[in-house]
Formats: sequence, structure tokens, C-alpha cells
Amino acid sequence: MKSFVIRGLLGVSLLALACSKPAPPQQTIGASKSVKELMAARGLTEADVEAALRTYVPTGKSDDYMIFASGGQSGQVLAIGAPSMRLLKVIGVFTPEPWQGYGYGGGSNAVIEGGNQGTHKITWADVHHPNLSETKGDYDGEFLFVNDKANARVAVVDLKDFTTKQIVPNPLVSSDHGGAFVTPNTDYVIETSQYPAPLGREYVPIDQYKDKYRGLAMFWKFDRAKGRIDVANSWAVELPPYTQDLADAGKLDSDGFVFINSFNTEMAIGGTLEGKPPIESGASQGDMDYLHVIDWKKAEKLVAEGKTSTIKGIRVVSLDTAGKEGVLHLIGEPKSPHGVDVTPDGKEIVVGGKLDTHATVFNFEKIKKLIDGKQYDGKDSYGVPILNFQASIRGQAEIGLGPLHTVYDNKGFAYTSVFIESVVAKWSLKDLKVIEKMPVHYNIGHILAAEGDTVSPDGKYVVAMNKMSMDRFTNVGPLYPQNFQLLDVDGEKMRMLVDMPIGIGEPHYSQMIKVDKLKTTKVYKMGENVYTGQKDPSATLAGQEKIVRNGTTVDVYMTAIRSHFTPDRIEVDEGDTVNLHITSLEQSEDQTHGFTINMYNIDLSLEPGKHENVTFVADMAGVYPMYCTEFCSALHLEMAGYFLVKPKGTTTTAAPAGSASAVPAAASAAPPKK
Repeated sequence: MKSFVIRGLLGVSLLALACSKPAPPQQTIGASKSVKELMAARGLTEADVEAALRTYVPTGKSDDYMIFASGGQSGQVLAIGAPSMRLLKVIGVFTPEPWQGYGYGGGSNAVIEGGNQGTHKITWADVHHPNLSETKGDYDGEFLFVNDKANARVAVVDLKDFTTKQIVPNPLVSSDHGGAFVTPNTDYVIETSQYPAPLGREYVPIDQYKDKYRGLAMFWKFDRAKGRIDVANSWAVELPPYTQDLADAGKLDSDGFVFINSFNTEMAIGGTLEGKPPIESGASQGDMDYLHVIDWKKAEKLVAEGKTSTIKGIRVVSLDTAGKEGVLHLIGEPKSPHGVDVTPDGKEIVVGGKLDTHATVFNFEKIKKLIDGKQYDGKDSYGVPILNFQASIRGQAEIGLGPLHTVYDNKGFAYTSVFIESVVAKWSLKDLKVIEKMPVHYNIGHILAAEGDTVSPDGKYVVAMNKMSMDRFTNVGPLYPQNFQLLDVDGEKMRMLVDMPIGIGEPHYSQMIKVDKLKTTKVYKMGENVYTGQKDPSATLAGQEKIVRNGTTVDVYMTAIRSHFTPDRIEVDEGDTVNLHITSLEQSEDQTHGFTINMYNIDLSLEPGKHENVTFVADMAGVYPMYCTEFCSALHLEMAGYFLVKPKGTTTTAAPAGSASAVPAAASAAPPKK
């Protein structure tokens, strides 16, 4: 009987996976064919069937985990369920996202515009490193921070509603990469520059690189109560013009310190047209680069004492002061490192060198002893003390060619992505021995584990984030998707469970959190402005709808509910400034409306209770339908109206200045006969 039940369940699962169409009503899907016949028909192995069952999440049930993955060049963040590996949402962050009405006329416009650098309007981003907020070194599920490498910006995503609430541009640097990592209680969001440039981005000839170009570690102060970065109380530490890469914050034993790796300590600047080596080879001459060790609590004290300079409104601990005051120390690390990952107990830091074969384990107790005793091997050309490499490490694990990132489980094992070999290497932190290598497809870059960046990782799952996917998916042209591969690491041997194509950009980093830590809202409070968290002053309830004209300004107080807008006719003069104040009166879960005015590039998402304000100039005379863009009901297509713009010189029939017009009566024409 037990065998029969198991076979039946396998049959149900396999048929569900094999069929692309739902069963007709009242029809029960069963094991109409034997499991072996289904496996043979689809070319499936027993391992395939087991993997399908391990990742299958039936409808109506939730995944155990959620992955927040960078969306690369899309400028967005991806929310992915695990173990199902289903894409649940694309979160609009740095670039407009039409489905959510993000960047198309509502309050999100101000968020996106807040991230502009100088006079240039930036409409793309290179998203790299999403990081979850932490309390005592554990994910708390409240906020997500993410950086834009191309334009040196950091964004704050509120996980109550998966909405970006703030984008902060860094006025000092030209790019960032080591962001947006957090200190154990999210006091600071850390953003480190990548390619050195003059602080403030002023022009300086490249031949003055060593003297005038610099790196930077930015410490953005986070106000948890407001859910915003507090720019006024943020500060930075100036760094040498080595190319800083990734960063991680210490925790537990190493709390109060930040670790940043670097490459190009050779300070190569290229010049291929002049016959000089490209940066690629110039930056790969030496055997070692520098791990940066920053005592951020000491730096914070210097900032409080006023021992800073100010550049473009940001307080900066100078490179000279950082070296003299013991804020910054350097340690040699194997060449071209990428990952710098603090262990769950905070006692060690693992660094992978792309052009080395080892994962190097730095010991914080040894580092701190060298710092406290001022036991230096010397100083670099900028006066920064250098600690002895051998005296700073516990040892090295022979991983393979091209180690990058390392994540951890709850059994004392580390998992390192090995790019050139295209494997995940599982190794013991205790004895620094490789236990197993799992081939992945292909050229794995980043890697993540369940709660793997916290003081209490879960184990269970690892995801290989692979840069190539040839022969894995149906061909979609020369630009192939990236490939996320979910690995089960809970048993004695790692097992590959599922491939997930990522076709929206090149993800660079991800974190995986338990779903039960996320406390998301399902319905907004009536009239809530999602960017303030308060009821909007212009929120409109049923019966309060009106159109008010003051000179050439027209305010429209509108509501939306299945299946109509009130008012559904708006008539203005060409050149008028129009302020739309729209409130969704829905309070039922998942009853979302959209709103657009044709040709005016306005597109809003009106989730239940949400209020939006849109201001624009009616600069095109004509007739423009406005309608609901979200299929909301059986009469969705009838949820429409008209926006009419009278040409200049036409006598207006709008309400007199300073008065509210009555809502136009519905047309009295009789409906067509059946």
C-alpha cells in the first residue's frame, strides 16, 4: 500500500510538471500511466524525479525561502521563491518599471529623480549587491539595500511592500562595487568605490593618478525608524587609489570592523593606443594585492570629534588621518581577489583570489593583535600601515583555479564559487580541506546560501549564479540568459535540483532569507501615500470627488473602484497644469487597478487603499482615453473615461477659479437594444 501511494504521488507530480494546460473542471489527475512510462517518454532519470519533487511547491503553499537577486543592467531586483525557483516579482529600483507604475508619474518619480547625478538624468543602472537589513547579525526582513555600480548610488527597498523608498547618489565617487553591505545592526550601509577617480569627480589629468585619484569607503547612516538613509549624519573614509572591490562587515568578535579587498595595487592606468599594456595585464603583475581593514568605530569617533574635511557636503576622514590614527590597515592578499566573506562566528575572513588557487582564511584575533601591538611590515606610499600576511592568516584551502565568493552553512562547511573550473567547492572551515566539488553550468560567478551571510546560517540550499548557460535552455538568440542552479547541500553529497534562467540582466549577488521573517502588507490603509507611510492630505473618499480650477491649475480629486473612475471625464485647457489625486477605494486583497492617460506617459499601479499624486502639463490638445490597465473585473474594459484638452483660445467650460465643479452626470443616451 505504501509503495502504491508513493507511486501515485510521483505520478501526480510528474503529470503536473509535464502538462502545460490545467485539467478541465471536475477531472482528477491521477497516475494514468506508470511513473516509469512517463520517465521514459520524457527522458527523465530517477534523480530528475526526485529533484522535481524536492522543488515542487503546490499551488496555495508558500516557498520556505525568498531570494533577493540583483537584476544587473535592468536596474531592478528580482524576488525569487526557493526551492521552487519561481520569479515572484521584479522590484523597480533604479529604472522605471511599468507594471508597478514605477517612474511613470506618481510618487516614485521623485524617488528615481533623487538618484540623478549632476545635471544628467540617469535611466539605467548596473545593480550588483542586494543586502538585507540585520539585527544582531541576523536578517530581520525589514529592508533591502542595493547599489548601482555604474552611477555610484544606493537604494533603500522597504520590504513591507517591496517598494523602493529612497535612492541616494554618492557625490564623491564615479563608481561603486562594495555595496550595499550593512553593519550587524544596520547602523550603517557601506558603499565602497571601485575605479579610483578624484573625489568629487573633478577633472584631473590621468598622469596625476597616484597623487590625485582616490578610493572611498562611504558609511551611510541608516535611520531605521524613518526607513531612510540619513545623509546629514553619513561620512566617509578616503582610501588609496587601489581598485577597491567587495566588502563585508565584521560581526560578533569582529564587530566594529569592515573588510574590503582590492586589485590593481600596481595602479595601472592603461594606454593601449600609446602602446602601453591594458589595465587588464597591468593590474595583474604582482603576486599580491591589499586587503583593507577599517576600524569604523574609531573612524566614527574621529568624525564626532570633527577630525574630518568636507567634500561636496560629505565629511571625510582623510587618507593621511586614517593611516596615522589607526583607522585603516592593509594586509597582502592573493592577486585579483573578489570575495571577502566574514565567517558566521565573526572570527575569520575568507578571501578568494581569481588568479590564485586558494581560499585564504584571515584570522581576526591575529589581525587585531598585530594592530594593537603596532607590529607593521612597513607602510605603503600613502602612509598606511601594512600587516604581515603570514602572521594574519590561519591558513589556505586549496580550492582550484578561479575562486571567488564563499558562503557558509550550519555544519562548519564553506562553499566557494570557482569560476574557471565551473564548480562549487565544499570545504571544511576546521581543517581547510575540500570535501567535494559540484560541476555547475557554466562559469559560476557569485554564490548564495540560505541565510548564509548571517551569524546563524541555515544550510539546506546553495545557489550557483552562473554567467553562461549554453545548451541549458531553449535558444533565444545570441544573448543567452544567465543560469541560477539550486543545490541541495543538506545531505552528505551536494545535489543539483533545478536550473532557473534569468533573462532580465546579469545578476551579481543574492541573499536568501526565511519567508517567515518577511512581514509584508497585503492592503494599504485607505488613502495611504506609500512614500510617506501616512494618509495623503489629498486622499479622496467616495462622495468627495471633485475638479477644482485655480487659474491655469486644475486639481482633480479622483477615486477608483471596480469598475469605474470618478470623475470619468476631465476637461482642461491646453497649457493647464493638472494635478491628479487618485485614491483606490478597494480594500480587498489582490484587487489592483491601473490608471493611464493615453499619450501622456502616465502609468500608475493602484493597489488596494493606495493614493497617488501626479502633476503634468496638458500640452497636447485633443481627446485622450484614460483607462484601467490592470484586468480587475469582468467589466475591466468598461473602466474607462476621457481626458479632453481644449486648444488654446477655446472658451472653457471648466469650473470657475477657486471653485469645485460638480462631477459630470453620466451620459443619458439609451443603451443599444438587444
